[in-house]
Amino acid sequence: MSERVILHYFNGRGKMESIRWLLTVAEVEFDEMYLTNREQYEKLLKDGSLMFQQVPMVEIDGMKLIQTKAIFQYIAEKYSLHGKDAKERVMINMYCEGLMDFMEMMMALPFCVDRKPQLDKIKAKAIERYLPVFEKAVTEKVYLVGGRVTCADVLLLECTLMLEECFCDILRDYDGLKSFQGRMTSIPAVRRFLQPGSKRRPIPDETYTKTVQEVFQMKIQL
Repeated sequence: MSERVILHYFNGRGKMESIRWLLTVAEVEFDEMYLTNREQYEKLLKDGSLMFQQVPMVEIDGMKLIQTKAIFQYIAEKYSLHGKDAKERVMINMYCEGLMDFMEMMMALPFCVDRKPQLDKIKAKAIERYLPVFEKAVTEKVYLVGGRVTCADVLLLECTLMLEECFCDILRDYDGLKSFQGRMTSIPAVRRFLQPGSKRRPIPDETYTKTVQEVFQMKIQL
């Protein structure tokens, strides 16, 4: 039996949450080692575990992987949540990279002193750039690429749920995306992940923000 996957990050969402989502949909059990102080981070640096001095870091298959997109794609490939050929994979990657770029705007919210300008920017980008693309895609097809669930669908579900946490009625006029959410949340692993007590992390709070700032000595913002 292969060793259990271990995630190294904070006890919060940030850039690790999409990896938690993907492992959950792949039905892969994982453990987490939470960073709670500067000394833990310095130990990872000293051990040579962080190639570019960054987290998330995931231990899997005898490797210590960093860089969120690289980790995400490795897991997707390993557990058949990526495309079956080069054309499908490049479409999936385009969707995923667009979503990750957009989601980073929401990840920055806990670190904003004045959140309103950032929220206004997020809402405008969602309505003008992202939601129309995905509404069209999921209205024309059941899933984004290849007629089956891929990592792009997992990321889209996570993103739309995050948006609704910021703006409860933002999907009011997007029937395709609401139907897509219904299809995705009917997947047993997803349904379990959305229940209280799962490994899904809650909306970032002051404790999460303070921990990140202390560990990185306020030099790095997620």
